[in-house]
Order: sequence, then structure tokens, then C-alpha cells
Amino acid sequence: MPGVVRLALAQARRDRVLLPVWILGIALLGFVTATAVATEFDAESERAAIIGVAAVSPAFLFLRGLPDGTGIGAVVFFQGYAFTAVLAGLMSTFLVIRHTRADEELGREEIIGSLPVPRAAPLAATLLLGAAANLVLAASVAAGFAASGLPGTGAVTAGGAVGAVGVFFVAVAAAVAQVMPSGRSANGAAAGLVGAAYLLRGIGDAFGSPSADLTQVTSGWASLFSPIGWGQRSRPFSDADPVPLLVLTGAAAVVAVAVLVVRSRRDLGGSLLPERAGRERAGAGGTSFLGLAWRLQLPTLIGWCVGAAVLGALAGGLGPVVTDAVVGNESLKELIGRLVPGSRAEIIDVFTAALLGIAGVFAAAAGVQAVLRLRAEEVEGRAELLLAVPRSRARWLGANLVLAAASVTVVAAVAGTAAAVGLSLSGTGNPPGALLIGAALAHVPAAAVFLSATAVVFAAAPRLCIPVGWGLLAGGLILGQFGELLRLPSWVQDLSPFRHSAAMPVEPFDPAAALALTAVALLGAGIAVYLIRRRDLAA
Repeated sequence: MPGVVRLALAQARRDRVLLPVWILGIALLGFVTATAVATEFDAESERAAIIGVAAVSPAFLFLRGLPDGTGIGAVVFFQGYAFTAVLAGLMSTFLVIRHTRADEELGREEIIGSLPVPRAAPLAATLLLGAAANLVLAASVAAGFAASGLPGTGAVTAGGAVGAVGVFFVAVAAAVAQVMPSGRSANGAAAGLVGAAYLLRGIGDAFGSPSADLTQVTSGWASLFSPIGWGQRSRPFSDADPVPLLVLTGAAAVVAVAVLVVRSRRDLGGSLLPERAGRERAGAGGTSFLGLAWRLQLPTLIGWCVGAAVLGALAGGLGPVVTDAVVGNESLKELIGRLVPGSRAEIIDVFTAALLGIAGVFAAAAGVQAVLRLRAEEVEGRAELLLAVPRSRARWLGANLVLAAASVTVVAAVAGTAAAVGLSLSGTGNPPGALLIGAALAHVPAAAVFLSATAVVFAAAPRLCIPVGWGLLAGGLILGQFGELLRLPSWVQDLSPFRHSAAMPVEPFDPAAALALTAVALLGAGIAVYLIRRRDLAA
């Protein structure tokens, strides 16, 4: 046990910057959301109106969660819990994979294995660190809610809901690390499970049953398969119930014990799904940087496309449900008018535009991950072998930037196509399918800005590119999704490239904004290529 604690402390020292940034960022988001809701909807009648509209709108239920009363705390939890739970899940999965499967690939765990410690000691230390990090996260979120003036009991329960989801994904990521053969595939699979949990929660909530007074909604059965859905069942600000959180932590403990047993019997570097051996000789495409990048990143791109297809299909498949919800609902029509002043948009258009906006974030994440793979190639020594041939670093970076841009476009197109197909199969012909594909592709220029910014950081300060790259994307998402709610100045919201994407089919396509974003992305790519030529490979 002392050895496990020491290993956990050593892992914590490696994450002494990254973990506090995650924890403080999530807690700050909760605090700012609570403060903004208290300021924006200080009157009971205003909160009742927004909750009443959400209770009968599958679009709001899918994106935000379950309404559970009209108190300030209940509205805060409704507005922000699902998003903070996703962030907690991502923090946990990245932490676990970084200290398990990735360490095995880099040889760190082999060094630890030479010491007189059990085979599963590094994994046990990671589980301990993950549990401690989420405990601190829960306390920080609770402190942020309490500091904003919310009731103490509800704040503690809400923080516990976020932390319990994180603890559950610590155990899930540890299991994924035993199954997948590489850190890249493990990260993708674990992050995909976080996204699946959000989608299952959204589906269950969208098909939930509202109460007679439209202040609460009982979720559907699908949310029972989502840890995020279990967390929101704690109902912190109406009727706090810790039992769902105990269920989550208990399930996490069971999975953790099973994973420790598997790790104690698994050889170092082995996996339940063995890595498939490649061909003896590369094909024609494998002799170029672009072909090699395509070969290496194809599985990751397929994963992003699957997620985008699911999201797009939901955007189209829920069309009839959304249409039925708006019939005869004047409050909902009034809210749409407030959200989109001067527009005659229908609720199905607003819903579709919102989900395709999230698909645009998916596309940006696919592009950022493609760029960040360069850093993994550099750290693990493969870039040095590649650049031993008569090829320049600029060509290496340029090929990967081309593939990243193609990944952004493909993921967005898949989401738009899936939305068009889903809408067609649902029997709702508005908006047209071709318009939905264009609506998804409208977010490509904004997504390209993020991948070019990540490339600039990689070329200038490679050790910072991973946290900065994902941090920029998270910041752009927060400004785009919560900027209005947080009542941020317009110029601050305009810092997010997503702010300048046309929310089709609600808004018309803005070619000037798209060209400006494309120009910024190309400028960033040019700067990155210039900078990469002026530095050596770094460890």
C-alpha cells in the first residue's frame, strides 16, 4: 500500500499543472453559470416560464437535461450539469489513459515493474489519483455553487453528482486501457463512451414525461444506461437524494476491482484486443507523408464519424417529436422569437441548428486531435525516423494539416448527411436535406481556425500544444454555448470562431464570415509551417 501511495503522488506531480486547470475550470464554469442564472432570471415568474417551455421541448431536454423545479439552484443544475459532467468524464478518462496504457507504450511502466511492487500497483495508483481528483472536483464545484449563494446541501449534492460521474469514468477508462492495444485507441474509445453517456442521457430526457404544472420532467428509460443520467437523478436543489450517487460509486468500485484482477494477470504491453499487424510492405499511399497520416489516423476518423452520424441522426429523427411539442404552444413560439429576433424559424429548425452546431464542435475536435498526433509522433521518436529521409519538417506538418482539414470536412458532412437521412425517414420534410448538409459544412471554417491555432502552438511551443489545443476548443465551446447566458460582452463572445458560423437553417449562410474564418485558418497554417522550419525536434 505505501508503494501505491508513492506512485500516486508521483503521478500527481506529473499532473500538477494539468489537473488543477481541469478542476478549477469546471468549478469556475459552475460558479459563473450559477451567478448568471441568479442575475438573468431573478424573478420566479421568469424561471417558471423558461422551465415550462423546456419541459415540453425535447430539444431543450436533449441539450440541457431535466427541469426539476423553478428555484434558482434547480435552474442552474438544469442549465449546466450535463456539460460539467461531460467535462468531468473527459478529465477522468484522459488522466487514466495517460498513466496506464500511454505509460506502457512509452516504457515508463516497465521501469516501475522492475521495482518490488505488484504488477497492478501503477493501475491502483492511477485509480487512487483519479478518485482523489474527482473528490477535489466535487468539493470545488460545491464550493463554487455555495459561493454564488445556492443552498449548502444542494451545492454539496450537485458537486457530488459531478464527482460521482468522474469517478465512474475513472473505472471505465481503466477497463478500456486493458482492452485497447494503444493509448490513442484507448483515449478515443474512452472519450467515445463519455459522448455515448451524454447521448443516452439526452435521448432519455427528450422522451421524458413532464409534470402537470410543467416544472419537472421524469426521464425515460434510456437515461438509466447513462452515468450522467444517474447523476441528475440526485435532484440536488429540490429533493436531494444521494442514493443514485452511491449507485455510481458502487458500480465504479466493482469495475475497478475487476480491472485490477485483469491487470494482475495481463502481461506488460498486452491487451484483450491485440493490435493488428500491418502489411509487410506499404502500398502506394504509404510512401508519402499524407498517405502515412491517412493510414494511421483512419480508425480515429471513423470513430469521430460514427459519433457525428449518431448526433446527426438524432437531429433528424427527433423531428416529429419536436414538431408535436410546438403545436399550440404560444410560450415556446415566443421563446423562439427571443432567441432569434426577427426570424420566423420553427422549433425544428432551432433544434437542428443547435445539434449541428455541436456536430461542428465534433468536427473541430477531430481536426485538433489529428494535429496533436504530431506531438505524439515527436515524443515517441517516430518523427525522427520519418524525417531521416530527405523530406522537410514543413512537408510533414503540411501533410498532417491537410489531413486534419479533410477530417473536419468529412465529420461535418457525415453529421449533415445523417441529419438529412433521419429527417427524411421521420416524415418531416422541413428543412430540406441538402440544406442540412450545408448547415453542417457551414461550421467547417470555424473548426479550421482551431486546428490551425493548435498547429501554431505545436510549432512554437510543442510541450504546451496538448493542453492549449484542447483548452482553446473548450473555451470556444463555452463562449459559443454559454456566452449569452453568462451575459458576457459581445466582444468576448466574438473571440469564439463558432460565434461567427451561420446557424443554418435558422440563419442564412454568411459568405463574408466564412471567408474571413478561412483566411485566419490559412494564415495560422502558414505561420505554423514557417515556425516548424526554425526549430528542432523536441522531446
